[in-house]
Amino acid sequence: MSRPHDGHHPSFPFGNPFKMRRPKRSPLSPKPIPLLTAFEARLADRIMKLMPRETGDILTLSWMRLAMETLSETHTDIKTLITDLQFPTSGWDEKWMHAYLEDSAKLLDICIALTFEISKLDQGLLILNYILHVLDLSVGFSSTDKLFRAHDSLLEWMHLIGSKALCTASPRNSKLESCSVLLRELAGFLCSTKLKASSKEKVLLRAMYGFKAQTVFVCTVFTAALSGSSGPLIDLHVPDELLWSSPFNDLQTCINGEIRRLYSAGSITVIKEMEFIDGCVIDLNMMIENLCHHSDVGEIETESLHKPVKEMGEIVNRLAQGLDLVSKQVNGFFQIVLSGRDSLLCNLRGSDDMQENNEMEHVERC
Repeated sequence: MSRPHDGHHPSFPFGNPFKMRRPKRSPLSPKPIPLLTAFEARLADRIMKLMPRETGDILTLSWMRLAMETLSETHTDIKTLITDLQFPTSGWDEKWMHAYLEDSAKLLDICIALTFEISKLDQGLLILNYILHVLDLSVGFSSTDKLFRAHDSLLEWMHLIGSKALCTASPRNSKLESCSVLLRELAGFLCSTKLKASSKEKVLLRAMYGFKAQTVFVCTVFTAALSGSSGPLIDLHVPDELLWSSPFNDLQTCINGEIRRLYSAGSITVIKEMEFIDGCVIDLNMMIENLCHHSDVGEIETESLHKPVKEMGEIVNRLAQGLDLVSKQVNGFFQIVLSGRDSLLCNLRGSDDMQENNEMEHVERC
C-alpha cells in the first residue's frame, strides 16, 4: 500500500470535536436537517451492530471484520452526504480541502500500519502450517527428528507472537506506535468555535464528527488488539444530543473496558482466536518436549499427538479465514479513503483548469 503525496501538510484547522464541550446551537436551514438525521440514524444502527451479545464475544476476528466494514460504510455515507448537500467543489474553502487531505493521509498511514501487523500474523500462520505438515500422522509416525523440527518451529512462533509461555511480549512494532500517535492526533485537537460555516457546512461538520469518532474508536481497538497493550485505547466523550451518542458510549465502555481487564489480567492478546491458538501451541510444545526426552520414540508414543494436532489444525483454519476477511476489510477501507482523495484532487484540478480556461477566454474577448 502507498499513498500519493500531494504536497499538502497543513494542520487541521477545525480541530477535533472529540474534546469539544456541548456545541453551540446554531440554526440549520430546513433542507439539510433530514439528511443529517438520516445519516446519524444509520450511524447509530451500525454502532449497535457492534455491541457484543456476551462478554465472551470480545474480541473476535468476526467482530473486527464487522467493525472495519461498518467504518467503510460510514465513510461511503459521508461521500454520499456531500453529494446530496450539493457542495460545489470549486467553491470549497481551502481550509476544508486541506483538512480532508490531512485527515485522509493519516487514515492511509493507519491502514498501512494495521496491514503490516496483520501480515505478521499471516507469517505466524505459515509457521503453524509447517508444524502441522511435519506432525502429519497420516504419512506415518513422527520421528525424533520431526519432533525436534516441530519443537523449534513452535518456539519460533512463540517468539514471533509473544506467547504467554515465554513471559515476553512480542517485538515492538514502530508502525503500530506511529499509528497510535496518528490516532491521538486525530482525537487531540480542539474544535474551533470561531469557524464561520454555512448551514450545509454545519451539517457536514456534525456528520464528520460522527465518522471521526467511529474511526478513532475502531482503529484504536485494532491497534490495542494487535499491539498486545491497552495503551492505544482512547476514551471519547460524545455529546448527549447526538442521535448515536448513547449506543456509541455503551459500546466504547464495553469494548475498552474488557480489553483493559484482559490485559491487566496478563493476557498477551485479546483476539480470541489468537488466545485459543496460543493455548494449543503451549500444550503441544509441552507434549513434544516430553517425547523428546525419550531416546526411543515409536508409533505408540507419537499417537498421543494425534488429537492435539487435529485440534490445532482446526483452529489454524479458522484463524486463517478470519485474518483473511479482516485483512480484506482493512484493504477495502484503504481503497475507499484513497479513492476519496483522488476524486477530490481530480475535481480540484478540473476546477483549476476550468477557471484557467475561463480567464483565458475573458482575456481573449477583451
